[in-house]
Amino acid sequence: MKKKENKVSRRKFCKNTAIVAGGMLTVPLDVAASAHVLGDDALKIAVVGCGGRGTGAAVQALSTSENVKLVAMADAFKDRLDSCYNILSKKFGETDRLQVKEENKFVGFDAYKNAIDLADVVILTTTPGFRPIHFEYAVNKNKHIFMEKPVATDAHGIRKVLAAAEIAKQKKLNVVVGLQRHYQKNYLACLDHIRDGKMGQIVSGQVYWNSGGVWVRDRKEGQTEMEYQMRNWYYFNWLCGDHIVEQHIHNIDVANWFIGEFPLHAQGMGGREVRKGKEHGQIFDHHFVEFTYPSGAVISSQCRHQKGCITNVSESFQGTKGKIYTDSQNKGVITGYDGTNIYTHKGEDDPNPYQTEHDELFASIRAGNVISDAEHAAKTTMTAILGRMATYSGQLITFEDALNKGRSIMPNQYSWDANPPVLPDENGNYPVPVPGVTKVLELEA
Repeated sequence: MKKKENKVSRRKFCKNTAIVAGGMLTVPLDVAASAHVLGDDALKIAVVGCGGRGTGAAVQALSTSENVKLVAMADAFKDRLDSCYNILSKKFGETDRLQVKEENKFVGFDAYKNAIDLADVVILTTTPGFRPIHFEYAVNKNKHIFMEKPVATDAHGIRKVLAAAEIAKQKKLNVVVGLQRHYQKNYLACLDHIRDGKMGQIVSGQVYWNSGGVWVRDRKEGQTEMEYQMRNWYYFNWLCGDHIVEQHIHNIDVANWFIGEFPLHAQGMGGREVRKGKEHGQIFDHHFVEFTYPSGAVISSQCRHQKGCITNVSESFQGTKGKIYTDSQNKGVITGYDGTNIYTHKGEDDPNPYQTEHDELFASIRAGNVISDAEHAAKTTMTAILGRMATYSGQLITFEDALNKGRSIMPNQYSWDANPPVLPDENGNYPVPVPGVTKVLELEA
């Protein structure tokens, strides 16, 4: 892939870098990283985070054509681990790919360490707030990694991921991130046409994740506040990042990827208009953000969780020569402003990108190549966090300030009896950000 200069970030963790998504670096693995590659034995996998996405990722990893086996599992909750294992057992129980002994099923806040220690390749699919510490540990232990997006929920976590990503590159470790559009044929084909100049320079765009929202998990008798929030993780920023970060990151990422740079700054608006019960924690139900890029491009970003409204998960961009439309259903259309068709993607038989990203990860490990997704994923996660900071505060926030001055939203302690960063009032309601009042940068009064 062609290298594009990132003109935004100039500090320690914002150096000029090549924007590479799924890019292959044909360099040999070091001894630690290749210990289970050069022989004939199977690549040993551990899954950390056994919810729905972790279960799906484990199925995809075990469905590759490479010689692999799952040897360890970890989750904060035993019931989630058991459910994941039961699903995997039904699918792979009669093969030699599922090799998780009872003593290698680990539960609790520190369970990830035990599971990671046993593997060559780790799947990091917990709730996003834990991703930075899990990723850092896996890199320090010389593991190849698949990790889901987003890769953090605040700027402190992003800085940790960027530092670990640099170490991973030095160690020649493969890191694939679950921004699966980078492994999806319609997006890759459209990107080729953009880079060939078919639509000129992108000057504007609109990206959307508008839907009816997701599940709610009720409070159970006897739960500590920490357990309740972790069970209902989608509605607490330290765990989820708000839906602009957890879901809408996909569409924001396409803008960064297609334009080839990250925003200079953002401003926007948002709030809770429909989904505002105490069971909905502290997150907004709608965000609208304008991202302005170094090239001058301005991207309008919409995400909404409101039932009964129009649903739209897609991206549109306007260039100096034409316009483009993409979505996750394998569509991709580029047209000129005179109505001529420049490109239409016909993706009826395209492979599942969720499977493709695992196929490419394990093939890269076997071939002695390196995929390095982490840096781009961290900066695109930071872009979504920037959008949240703009809507929560009601202020124009620069990318550089957001990354280097963003306030930590994570707990000081991880245990079932510890207090999470936000607590309900006497009526069970959580503090909700208020534009014009909420502070998002350090040193703000």
